[in-house]
Amino acid sequence: MTIKTPIGRVRGLGAAKQGVGHFTAQRATAIALVPLVIWLLASIVAFSAADFDAAMIYLRKPVVAVLMLLFLATAFTHMRLGVKVVIEDYIHREGTKIALLLLLNFFTIAIGGLAIFAVLKIAISPYP
Repeated sequence: MTIKTPIGRVRGLGAAKQGVGHFTAQRATAIALVPLVIWLLASIVAFSAADFDAAMIYLRKPVVAVLMLLFLATAFTHMRLGVKVVIEDYIHREGTKIALLLLLNFFTIAIGGLAIFAVLKIAISPYP
């Protein structure tokens, strides 16, 4: 016996109508972050003793800039998905929940956008 409606069983949707997609996105971003975090940590270790100019030259390389942009986009997406679940699971007042979800989306877009802008500015700048 199941509590799903017949149409819910056919579509494969849960009560919130988005559980499987959210679960898949969360796991996909987690898997994508594994090599990106390893690359980022290796870069940080390699340039820990370098000066500012060396780090800027490194970030201007197209492959490095693309990897950094992928890391930022994936990390902020993964963060938003995870915090969304926490808000939905532990905030029970509907008004507060909606306000926090809106704030989460605005925060993620604003901070993620600023971080991506910073990388693009470094990568495209005419600095030698």
